[in-house]
Amino acid sequence: MPATKPTRKPAAKKQPKAPPKNRATQGPLAPDRIAAILKALDEAYPAAECALTHRSPWELLVATILSAQCTDVRVNLVTPELFRRFPTPAAMAQATLPELEALIRTTGFFRNKAKSIQGAAQKIVAEFGGRVPETLAELISLPGVARKTASVVLGVSFGKAEGVVVDTHVFRIARRLGLAKGETPQEVEQELMRILPQSRWISFSHQIIHHGREICEARKPKCDRCNLEPLCTSKDKTWQS
Repeated sequence: MPATKPTRKPAAKKQPKAPPKNRATQGPLAPDRIAAILKALDEAYPAAECALTHRSPWELLVATILSAQCTDVRVNLVTPELFRRFPTPAAMAQATLPELEALIRTTGFFRNKAKSIQGAAQKIVAEFGGRVPETLAELISLPGVARKTASVVLGVSFGKAEGVVVDTHVFRIARRLGLAKGETPQEVEQELMRILPQSRWISFSHQIIHHGREICEARKPKCDRCNLEPLCTSKDKTWQS
């Protein structure tokens, strides 16, 4: 009787290694990844605040109007004398356009901005008792005030999270991090509002703006100094850990 060949156990199939739980495998909008991004921002910018110097909701409103197409640094150079001359909505409502234009000329588009801040002052005096209104609907009824400006004032002065402020830094970095794909600030804001906790809408914008100025620059991001780098898969990274 021929000897039976020993039966060979089939070779165990190699189990594929579980991919590391990182930026590439989680997906850009995975809750864990978003939480990690928010944690990293808290670590890097624990006390991030609005960069526009102001002492009241009125001063912040005017400064935000002036910041359109202008740096916050430039606005902060202009507003001390502007508010010294016209410290309240009532005072600014009485100012002439040439006076305002001369004071804000270096912020760019100064004629339109002068009309906006004068018009906003006049409406605040006539319809809101001289006080900056505290609702989105009322704020955007003011001359020169769109949703972004209203969200800045509501968030910073009144602690109301009505939206995510999307300036050039937030627009750029949200797309770099894969948190949004929109082609306009309005589209990016809606995407961010869907994925971020509402409690973070205000602080997220301040932190990302600081991050954009200090680290994640438009032309050459300083990825080697970025604590968000392990979570980032942007194609224009300048350094990879």
